[in-house]
Parts: sequence; structure tokens; C-alpha cells
Amino acid sequence: MPVPYAPLRCLMFRLDPETAHGLGLRSLRTLHQCGLSLLLAEPRVIDPVRVLGLNFPNRVGLAAGLDKDGEAIDALAALGFGFIEVGTVTPRPQSGNPRPRLFRLPAARALINRMGFNNLGVETFLRNVRRSRREIPLGLNIGKNASTPIESALDDYVACLRAVHEHADYVTINVSSPNTPGLRRLQNEQELTDLLRGLAEERDRLAQQQSRRAPMLLKIAPDLHPEALLALADALPRHGIDGVIATNTTLSREGVEGLAHAEQAGGLSGAPLHERANRTIARLRERLGPGFPIVGVGGILDARDALDKVRCGADLVQLYSGLIYRGPRLVRDCAQALAGAR
Repeated sequence: MPVPYAPLRCLMFRLDPETAHGLGLRSLRTLHQCGLSLLLAEPRVIDPVRVLGLNFPNRVGLAAGLDKDGEAIDALAALGFGFIEVGTVTPRPQSGNPRPRLFRLPAARALINRMGFNNLGVETFLRNVRRSRREIPLGLNIGKNASTPIESALDDYVACLRAVHEHADYVTINVSSPNTPGLRRLQNEQELTDLLRGLAEERDRLAQQQSRRAPMLLKIAPDLHPEALLALADALPRHGIDGVIATNTTLSREGVEGLAHAEQAGGLSGAPLHERANRTIARLRERLGPGFPIVGVGGILDARDALDKVRCGADLVQLYSGLIYRGPRLVRDCAQALAGAR
């Protein structure tokens, strides 16, 4: 039986959130290297599903952001996930925004972060990816450096796509983090058209060169106006995008008003994001029809939340903040619930 998570969380929550984050990843990796992953999680739930032309052992994945540099891929996979997404990675290393930049709101089971794509750059990222055993699908999430003007964003995304395409089961284009100045402008119709067209052309070239075509997904914000969301949805299949991840963190503070740290700048995740993300998923499904892959993420704190995402139209789901609050048991609970619902 796995070690109970509540005492571990109590200890970790005594530390600064970012310090706890780093310690948690290192500890996971060490336990896995020692063959002790079963101390943290039970074996993976097997509930096979085929999405994006890929075979997933179950529908529950890890969202990008928890392992930015791909340093603990195998250790995280051993927690029972059906797929893992790592990054966001940028072409060049960058330190991100000044600390403190990660905040807990326990009363709301929420986090606020303004990390700013802190990562060691794509070369280090790929060294870590190559070392992983790849037992489940692996998504690689790409972005632009903060120092790159928004007008030159395509150059950074193309550079990352060239680097990661050969090694990715799928590639996620992150245009929706609120913590890189101007990044969300890339969700505007003209900017998005230019970006997606350029990336689709590069992916086609890489697919021909490498004799494999990695699916590309777009990760979007939950704060888009309904009309802008519909325009974005229409652009996805038109420009060869294979799926959408809904959603990233929100700038809204609905549901956390008056709580400590609620005034901090950055993206809000966790339970308060649940309904906002679900509305986005439902609108996307209505617009895109039944066949277009949607990955639902945002505010999954229990199995019912995962079921809600699927009922709104998601094919797969991802966890992040819920894992911090609930621990590895949440992965198994959600995977079992989704298996039972089929």
C-alpha cells in the first residue's frame, strides 16, 4: 500500500511552494531510481483509448508546468498516469520571473503562479527526454523566450519544434500563459493564423524529413471572449492543428476573493478554475464537433471533476494543482472513474 499523502503534504506545505516543488521532484526521481515508486502510487489503471493516433493506457495525464525540464519523466509516469506532458521549454535558458512567484491558497484548493517559463533551454530539455524510457505517450510543450519580441515569436516556436519533433509523441504550442508579457496576443485571429500557418509548414517539412508526423496541439486560455474562442476553434483544423488543450490558468480571481495571496499577479489554477475550464471545453466541443481531440485541464480535485470534463467533451484530462493537494491517489481515482464511465 502506498504511503498516505496527507502527512507528506503537511510537511511540504511548511516549505516555500517553489522550494517544496523542487524537493518533491527530486524525491520522486530518487525513489523511482531506487525502485520504490510503489511507496507513492498503486499500479497504473489500464483503460486503453486511442486519441491523436496514439495509444493511451488511460485517459489521465500530467499537465505541463510541473516538470519544466523533463527531469523526472519516468518517476512521474510511475504514479499511474496514462500520458505525461513536460515543459514549457524555450529555445534558450531563462530564469523566469523573480521569486516569490508561486503561492498556495489552501482554503480554495488553488495555486497562483507567475513563473514565467523558467527552464534550462531546449538542449538540456532534450538530453532529459532522450534518457526517459517512454512507456507512455510523452507530450513536449514549447514556448517563446521572454526576450524575443512578440513579432518574432514564430522564430522561437519553429526553433523549438525543429528540436523536439523527432522526440515527441505530440507537441503542444503554449500561447496562453499569462506570465510572459504579450504572449496571449498570439491567440488573436491574425497573430494566431500567422503562427499556426508557419508551424504547420515546418511540421510538414519535418514529417517528410523524419518519416513521422507528431500531432500538434494548441493550449489556450480560459479567459477568451466567446466570439474569440469560436474564431480560434475554427482556425485549428484549418491550419492543421490536431487537438486543443483547454485550459491554461486564469487571470480571474473569482472564487478566491479576500483570501491570502489572492491579490498576487499570475495565473490562478485549482478548484476555482473548474467551471470556467468546463465552459470552454463545452463551447469547443459544440463548435468542433465530435471528432476533434480535446484535452480537458483545470480544477480537477476529485474523480467527479474528471468525469465533468469528459461529459463536457474532453477526450483526455490532465492534472496539476489537484496532484499537489490530493497526491498520487488522485491519478488512480480519476482513471478508475473514467474507465467505469465508458
